[in-house]
Amino acid sequence: MADDNGRDNGTSEAPPIRDAPDSPRGLRRELDHYRLVVEEMRRRIRDLEGELEAASAMAEVPSVVVTRPELRNTLGRLVKKVAMIIQAEKVLLLLHQPESGTLNVLPPALGITEEQVNSVTIHAEEGVSGSVFQNRESVIFNDALNDPRTLKRIVSLLAIRNGVCVPLVIKQRDEEERLVDERIIGVMHVFNKRFDEDFGTEDMRLLEMLAEQAAAVISNAQLYIQLTEEKEQLAGAFEAIHVGVIVVTSAGVIRLLNPAAATMLEIADGEYGGQEMGDVVPEGHIRELLEGTLKTGEERTVEIVLGEDDERVYQAQTTLMKREDQGGIESIVSIFNDITEIRRVERMKTAFVSTVSHELRTPLTSIKGFISTLLEDDEGMYDEETRREFLIIINEECDRLTRLISDLLNISKIESGRGLDLQLSDVNVARLIERVAASHQPYTKKHEIVAEAPDDLEPIRADADKLTQILDNLVGNAVKYSPNGGTVTIVASDEDGTVRLDVIDQGLGIPERHRDRIFQRFHQVDDDIDHRSISGTGIGLYLVQHLAHAHGGKVWLESSEVGEGSTFSLQLPKDPEKALEQRGE
Repeated sequence: MADDNGRDNGTSEAPPIRDAPDSPRGLRRELDHYRLVVEEMRRRIRDLEGELEAASAMAEVPSVVVTRPELRNTLGRLVKKVAMIIQAEKVLLLLHQPESGTLNVLPPALGITEEQVNSVTIHAEEGVSGSVFQNRESVIFNDALNDPRTLKRIVSLLAIRNGVCVPLVIKQRDEEERLVDERIIGVMHVFNKRFDEDFGTEDMRLLEMLAEQAAAVISNAQLYIQLTEEKEQLAGAFEAIHVGVIVVTSAGVIRLLNPAAATMLEIADGEYGGQEMGDVVPEGHIRELLEGTLKTGEERTVEIVLGEDDERVYQAQTTLMKREDQGGIESIVSIFNDITEIRRVERMKTAFVSTVSHELRTPLTSIKGFISTLLEDDEGMYDEETRREFLIIINEECDRLTRLISDLLNISKIESGRGLDLQLSDVNVARLIERVAASHQPYTKKHEIVAEAPDDLEPIRADADKLTQILDNLVGNAVKYSPNGGTVTIVASDEDGTVRLDVIDQGLGIPERHRDRIFQRFHQVDDDIDHRSISGTGIGLYLVQHLAHAHGGKVWLESSEVGEGSTFSLQLPKDPEKALEQRGE
C-alpha cells in the first residue's frame, strides 16, 4: 500500500541507499575505518612495548654472576619468568658443545624432570634445534607430532605439543651501540602454550628478547667463572707448592709471597701483597739477593744457607719480569727450592764411598798380608797351628767381603726398583737364631751372644739366607755398638700368626734425634766420640728394612736409651705369600 506521497507502507522495508564507492560520503566512511585500524595498531604497539618492558623487569637478571650456583639460581629465575611471560609449560636451554658437535641441556630446565634432561642430547644439525642453531632464525611449530622438522623421540620424551625455538646469540656492540659481532652459543625452547593455545609471532619476539639477555648472562658468567676457577686453581697451586716464591715490584713492594716462603723466612703465614719488602723480609741473605737483583737488573742463581741449629739449604733463583711497553724491570720473581735433603744425601754418598772403600780395603789388606806371609815362608818358619790360624783369618775376611758385596748388590737392586727375589722354604727359626749366635761368637771375646726360643715354636715360610742376612746385620750392629762388651740376646716368640724376633744389646744406645732416621740409607749415628770411632757403611739397617718388607714383615726400633743399649724388633708372617697378597703386592 502507498501513502499520500506514493510510498509503500507495507511490511517490507525499502533497501538501504548505498553511497557509490567513489562518492564523497563513501570515501569518508572508508577513511574513518582506516583511522580506527591505525588507532588499534597503535594501541597494540603500546601494549607490546609494555609487555617487553614488563618482561625485562620481571626477568631480574643480574649483570654479574660470579659462581656456578649463582648462575644456576639466576637461570632458574629466568626460565620461570619466561614461562610466565610466554605462558608456556616447559622451558629448555641448550648449549653448543664444539668438541662433540651437540646441543646439550644447560640446567635448570622448567617442567622437565632430571631424568628427561639427562636423556636430551641433540646433534647441532638435526631437528628444530639444529635448524635454529645453523640458520640463526627463530622457529614456531604448533603441531609438534606432525611437523616434519621436529625430532619425534624428543617430542615423545618431553610430551611436546607445540613450541618456539630461538637462537641464543651473543651480540657485541661498539661505544655507539652499533653491532660489530655476534656469536651463537645455543638455543632456547619453550613448549606447550597454556590453555591449549598456539604460539604466535608476538611470543617469538618476546622470547628472542629474553634469549638475547639470557645469552649475555650465560656467556659473561661462563667467562667470569672460568677465569675465577683458573685463578683459584693457580692460587691453590701457588699456596700448596713446597717451593718458596716471592714476587717483588721494581719499587720494592711485595706482590706475592706464598706459605712456603713465609716458613722459610720464619714469619707468620698471611697476606703480604702491597707491603714494603723491607717490612716483610728480614735482613739477611734473602733480602740481599732481592735488593741486589733489583739494583743490578741481573738474574742470579745462588745457594743460601739459613738457620743455625737446623740448617736448611736453598737453591735461590731470581727472574726478571720486564715491562712490554717501556722496557725496564716491572718486578722480579724469586724461587727458593729447599735442597737440604739433596745436599745431605750427597754428603752421605761421599762418606759412604769413602767408608765402603775403607771397608773393602781393610779385609783385602789383611788377606793380602797373610797370603804373602804364607807364600814367603819357604823355610817352614810357621808351624801347622800358626798356618791354620792364618788361613782361618783369611777365610773370615773373605766372608766379611762376601757379606759386604752381597749387601751392596741388594742395595743396587732396591735402588733400581728391582724386587728382592725370595727362595721360600720351611725355616726352623729356633735353629736359625742359634746358628747366627754361634757364627758371631768367634768374632768377639767381650760379648756373650745368646739365642732364646720356646720349644714349641713352629717353622715359618721364609728365605733362610735373607733371614740370616737380616739377623747378621742386627747382631753385627749390636756387637759393634757395644764396644765395652755385654750380652747380645736374640729372642724368638710366637705372636698371633707371626713370629717376632728381638735383638737386645747393652751398648751405647741411639740418641733420640737419630731414631726416626736410622733405617734411611747411608745414615750413621755420629753424635759423640764413641759413635764416631765405630766404622760402618750406613746401609745395614736400610737393607734389613727392605728384606723384612720383602717377606711381608716389618722391623722397628723397639727401645733405646743412650748408654743403656737398644732393642730392635722384627715381625715376620708365617706365610709371606699370603701376607703379601693381602697387602696387594
